[in-house]
Amino acid sequence: LDRRKDEIISIGAVKVRGLQIIAGETFHSYIRPSSSLPRTSTLVHRITPQLLLNAPAPLPVLRGFLNFCGTALLVGHHIDLDAGFLNRAFRTSFGAPLRSPCLDTLRLAKAYQVMGWEQYHDRYDLGVSYTLSDLAKRYGLPLFPAHDALQDALQAAYLFLFLVKKIRRHGYTTLKELFSAGRLAREIF
Repeated sequence: LDRRKDEIISIGAVKVRGLQIIAGETFHSYIRPSSSLPRTSTLVHRITPQLLLNAPAPLPVLRGFLNFCGTALLVGHHIDLDAGFLNRAFRTSFGAPLRSPCLDTLRLAKAYQVMGWEQYHDRYDLGVSYTLSDLAKRYGLPLFPAHDALQDALQAAYLFLFLVKKIRRHGYTTLKELFSAGRLAREIF
C-alpha cells in the first residue's frame, strides 16, 4: 500500500466498553474511490470495482465514522498504517487530521511476548508471526475472514481484549501503562 496515492475503500469499527465488545455497535461502509481500483487490491480484500460503483463518496462516510468514534481511543492492528490513510482522508475532506489517540495491538502483542520471555532462558524467539490471524490462532481467539474492514476490526477487538487482560497481570493497568508497554515492544524489535 502507498499512503500517498492509495485510497480508503472500506472502513470498519466496533465499540468496546468495559473490556467487552458491544454487540450491534458497529460501523462499516465502502467508499467510492476517486480513481480506478488496482487489480491487486481486489485480490487482497475481495472488494471489486462493481461493489464500489454505488458506494458513497468519502465525505459522508468519514463524517459517519467520526460520529461513531467520537473522541474514543482507536485500536487496530498495525494502526500506524490505518491512521496514515485516515489522516490523509481527513486532511483532504476536513482540512485537519483525525485527533483520536491510537493503540496498536501489534505492539501490544510484541510487548506481551517480551513479558513471556522474561520467564525463560531461551529468549527472543524471533520466528513468532505477528499477523492478526496468526495471533488469533495462537491465543485461541475466534477467527474472522482477513482483509475485510469490519472483520479485521472484530479480530483486533478480540485480540486487544485478550492482550489487555494478560498484560494487566504484569502490572500494566492504565491506558498510559499500555502505551508504555507498546513502546517497550518498539525498543526490542
